[in-house]
Amino acid sequence: MKGKADTSKKGEGRLKAAGGASKRKKDAAAAGKPKRPPSAFFVFMSEFRQQYNAENPNNKSVANVSKAAGEKWRAMSDEEKAPYVEKAEQKKKDYEKTKATFDNKESASSKKAKTQNDEEVKSEVEDEGSDEENEDDDE
Repeated sequence: MKGKADTSKKGEGRLKAAGGASKRKKDAAAAGKPKRPPSAFFVFMSEFRQQYNAENPNNKSVANVSKAAGEKWRAMSDEEKAPYVEKAEQKKKDYEKTKATFDNKESASSKKAKTQNDEEVKSEVEDEGSDEENEDDDE
């Protein structure tokens, strides 16, 4: 019996760890961090998905769309893939600019937050020091 209880505790710990990891992802996304750019295949996929769904309105399976897109992508020549590669490269350049701007803002705000935090700690230490002096005076 004791072994089972220990096992369930281990499982609970895993659940907590998994929940914490997803929260960190949400926090990062909520902070305005830019999303990574799509690859050439995903640029193609977004276009292909619209065409496929227009041609097959009764299809409700994501797997069918993905399989058809993968088959078509593999059958395409480099010349046919070139427009998607160019779009992906442009999106990557835009992402790098956005990320650089974000990183600059983050570093500036983290420096500002660190300075504010340091000032708060200093004032708390000064307040505690004055309380101790007052206690000595009372005695």
